[in-house]
Amino acid sequence: MQQSIFEILTLIKSISGIRGTIGGAAGDGLTPLDIVKFTSAYGAWLIRTGAAKKVIVGRDARISGAMVNNLVTGTLMGLGIDVVDIGLSTTPTVEVAVPLEQAGGGIILTASHNPKQWNALKLLNAKGEFINDADGKELLEIAESSDFNYADVNTLGKVIYDDSFMQKHIEQILALPLVDVDAIAKANFKVVIDCVNSTGGIFVPALLEALGVKTVHKLFCEPDGQFPHNPEPLPENLTDLSKEVTSKNADLGIAVDPDVDRLCFVCEDGNMFGEEYTLVAVADYVLKNTKGNTVSNLSSTRALRDVTEQAGGEYHAAAVGEVNVVNKMKEVNAVIGGEGNGGVIYPELHYGRDALAGIALFLTHLAKYGKPVSVLRSSYPNYFISKNKITLTPDMDIDALLLKVEEKYKNQPYSTIDGLKIEFDKQWVHLRRSNTEPIIRIYSEADSEAVASSLANKIIADIKEILS
Repeated sequence: MQQSIFEILTLIKSISGIRGTIGGAAGDGLTPLDIVKFTSAYGAWLIRTGAAKKVIVGRDARISGAMVNNLVTGTLMGLGIDVVDIGLSTTPTVEVAVPLEQAGGGIILTASHNPKQWNALKLLNAKGEFINDADGKELLEIAESSDFNYADVNTLGKVIYDDSFMQKHIEQILALPLVDVDAIAKANFKVVIDCVNSTGGIFVPALLEALGVKTVHKLFCEPDGQFPHNPEPLPENLTDLSKEVTSKNADLGIAVDPDVDRLCFVCEDGNMFGEEYTLVAVADYVLKNTKGNTVSNLSSTRALRDVTEQAGGEYHAAAVGEVNVVNKMKEVNAVIGGEGNGGVIYPELHYGRDALAGIALFLTHLAKYGKPVSVLRSSYPNYFISKNKITLTPDMDIDALLLKVEEKYKNQPYSTIDGLKIEFDKQWVHLRRSNTEPIIRIYSEADSEAVASSLANKIIADIKEILS
């Protein structure tokens, strides 16, 4: 019963933005009052920083998108900030648009992989990157104190509608030295795509056409926000894509989430390439052509470390969260990085997860490799991650719970940089509270699915015993 309560009314305020379910009372769900409040705080913060009083706004195809967009745009105008509304877009496209427009920041209206009743404001700085921890805390303080002043009638902001950024983003991808359009076109790939009836249905076909892919079978490419399945690109949600790949004798399947920052593939035989291996494969290609270091988060597969070290680079782990990965990438001058959820960050283009860039790099890699996708997948170290979660109740003390688990395993190597990660030889388990959902995530990895699941189940049993 608790799960359904959370799904109906949830508002999560974090340093990266505000996310919630549509409807309900102010402060319980993502209501118009909450949207105006947090947009006002973002605009006030932007003005304080002295950044350009111009904000890029783009959205995925969620049903609530137009409503949220109207409130966000009107509020920014009320603060005296100009808005460049780029309409139906992707998270990476908005990130690219901010510096192109020399804007002070950007707001992406998307709840990423969350179901259709959710929406969110993802907040960017003038570099087109997610705001950092300090800025996020300042913004939340501004919101809670309602410390913002609106513009008078003579200094209201204006709105400009500009739908040119899909093409600009694609052109930037085509211009990357490691994207070989000729090689992709000559490979004559047959591709099936699942874009979960969001903006990937517009952007992915346009990119594939620009890359010279002539045969594209479309699944769920109508950007109406009516998600045909759970929009998180996990194996259990991609059964239709898998069947379509085999029935069409396609070379591969491509799936993205609603805002097109997560990417995963299906092999020609219908088996999953594995979302953890999206970054591994792209990194393998980048490292073959560019010497350097890599970064992923603590919950990602160690296969990236293996591939990196084999190429003579150094692997570094960051706390979970895109902004943490980006900060670590800058610190160690990484040539490629990202997250094991299918998030590829290629700094040659920009510091943000970008499924479109990932598709172009992966297809180049596959074209040059010259063998089926399943053979490419089998060339990488085989690890299995078991991803589990426990739904939280409002009265649950997470910190106390993690401390008790830590005490139980104090004789094992462990890290508390981000939640609790415990190592068992080459196996590990990572427990952390989600920033975006009322759950504890429990990830475990081993060299077999059975061992990874067994490790996760052992920890879950420990937690249940502690809670009982």
